Amino acid sequence: MIRIEPEPWAAMVAHARASYPDECCGAMLGITVDDTKLVRQAIAIENAFEGAQAARYELSPADLLAADKAARERHIDLIGIYHSHPDCDAYFSATDLRNSCPWYSFVVLSIQKGEFHHANCFLPNFDQTEAPKEELIY
Repeated sequence: MIRIEPEPWAAMVAHARASYPDECCGAMLGITVDDTKLVRQAIAIENAFEGAQAARYELSPADLLAADKAARERHIDLIGIYHSHPDCDAYFSATDLRNSCPWYSFVVLSIQKGEFHHANCFLPNFDQTEAPKEELIY
């Protein structure tokens, strides 16, 4: 299960709305207590995809390393990645699965006509062959 505190959740939704009609992306930082990942901070990351950003996002390796470093400096962990899906459902696409890191949770925010609609979280398996839903509380 992943639980996102109100402040990082508000930042993630605001980032997704501001990026519309393009996809946004960012990092979720926090701690793990028992079987619950608790997101305490969200860091917006620039979408580095060089094509049409309305249909895809890409994290630069340097930005991902910087997010991991920021987490370590704050004595917390890089728990996962978030991104938005403009004008479609919050699902984990084949491209998302192929480009995933199986040790992170992936939150997808559906932004319909510029407004938040719903979100889901996915946890890819280590073979990156499937990504079952992970319980998401926000």
